[in-house]
Amino acid sequence: MIWWVNLFLLIFIVGAAIAALESRCLLTSSIILGAYSFMMCLVYAALGAVDVAFTEAAVGAGAGTVFFLATILRTGRDSSK
Repeated sequence: MIWWVNLFLLIFIVGAAIAALESRCLLTSSIILGAYSFMMCLVYAALGAVDVAFTEAAVGAGAGTVFFLATILRTGRDSSK
């Protein structure tokens, strides 16, 4: 894969992780973590691990994000800090 695509993915993944940790809104953090999981799926596919990429897309970006959003809808949107 082209080196600048790998660099972009690395920068986006680190930025998404920091943004999810620093966000005060739980809904925003959940959406950012969904994007993080999707980018990890692209990294796995670029490395040639297509089975791991498919599992990450289905579980991490798909079901995990849905569970986070359902939990936030049942509890509250803002953190307790």
